[in-house]
Amino acid sequence: MRVLLVEDHKPLSRALRRGLEEEGFAVDLAEDGEEADYKARAANYDVVVLDLMLPKKDGLTLLKEWRRDGLETHVLCLTAKDATPDKVRGLDLGADDYLTKPFQLEELLARMRALIRRRHQIKDPVIRVHDLEIDTAARSVRRGGHSIHLTPREYALLQFLAFHRGKVVTRSMIWEHLYDEHDENTSNVVDVYIRYLRTKVDKGFELPLILTRWGEGYMLRGDAD
Repeated sequence: MRVLLVEDHKPLSRALRRGLEEEGFAVDLAEDGEEADYKARAANYDVVVLDLMLPKKDGLTLLKEWRRDGLETHVLCLTAKDATPDKVRGLDLGADDYLTKPFQLEELLARMRALIRRRHQIKDPVIRVHDLEIDTAARSVRRGGHSIHLTPREYALLQFLAFHRGKVVTRSMIWEHLYDEHDENTSNVVDVYIRYLRTKVDKGFELPLILTRWGEGYMLRGDAD
């Protein structure tokens, strides 16, 4: 999943980016409010992690303007402020969740995963597709009762397909959600990872779950397929 991390404190920004990337997120960075505003409007992010105390334009102003203009991306606010009125104001302006510094990376990740599931209207952290189980909390995959080891990029691709199960997603849609702004790969790399996934998820099973729709893209088999 692709995340916009808006944080002007560089040591924290570097640490969070490293932690998020290790969990398979594609991370774009913004160090001030103006840069965050431009990037949030230019790309389709799964989550924006937004520090409220920013140079040039503060986070609450960004929230107000984004919601006013119809930007629906989930926003998780980070702030050193722990007073209830500040939290209330942020939530009333359109924040989806709130985390007060200092915090543990594990809690941030859990809250982000919950927001992503909410975006796709999925409440159960375990997604079941026929005999395939994807545990989005543990980031583990099983098929037919057997564990499947996936790399972070492979897992991110499978999860993206699962969120859209039964629907075709194009190469460009996948690429936009799995790769950050500095990645030099093209959307053709998606074909390579689809092959990797098929080898791990479908090989040895009678029913293939990862399907190709020629001229359109890929999909994870739905109940009606």
